[in-house]
Amino acid sequence: MGFTIGGTRRRGRGTTECTAVAEYTGLWGWDVAPGSPEGPGDEVPAGATLADVTKVWSESPGASVLLPVGRSFDVLDVSATAGSRALVRLERMGLPLGPVLATPCGRAYFFVAPGAAAELPQLLYRMGWDDAGLDLRGQGSGHVPAPPTEIPGRGPVRWLRPPSLDTATPPQARLLLGTLAYICHRSAA
Repeated sequence: MGFTIGGTRRRGRGTTECTAVAEYTGLWGWDVAPGSPEGPGDEVPAGATLADVTKVWSESPGASVLLPVGRSFDVLDVSATAGSRALVRLERMGLPLGPVLATPCGRAYFFVAPGAAAELPQLLYRMGWDDAGLDLRGQGSGHVPAPPTEIPGRGPVRWLRPPSLDTATPPQARLLLGTLAYICHRSAA
């Protein structure tokens, strides 16, 4: 099965940075930046061609693939253990899910609708989880690493649930938050 990126036909999903970035910008409509989360470079805008991506990445060899948070999605950040357990439960429940990343640093990032990070304290309060000391954070700005990024000395960033046509629009955080909070609470106990 093939797909087209910027007029260039590709077979399957490549693992190179350029092909992955072209997929993120072309198929999912995300801006992407080379660099590190502490120092992202100039962004490649959504809709960029493979030639545009190749030019930017040739100027930043070995750079991480970074997705800006707060535009197309926010992130709910939990421990990888809690994230894996919550993902299984959420899928069984048939709840709408967006992409989910796992970092080699032991974190899972659930992509949710933009604005979730700002709403998180109020949502947790309304659900009764505001004083539970959960290992659950919202991120509404900055960047998160995406595959095929490798964290030096740690390993690769990988998708627990990759982006797809079904996950192109991430869900509202409130739909996932009860389950995520419960699993985070149980994981801490």
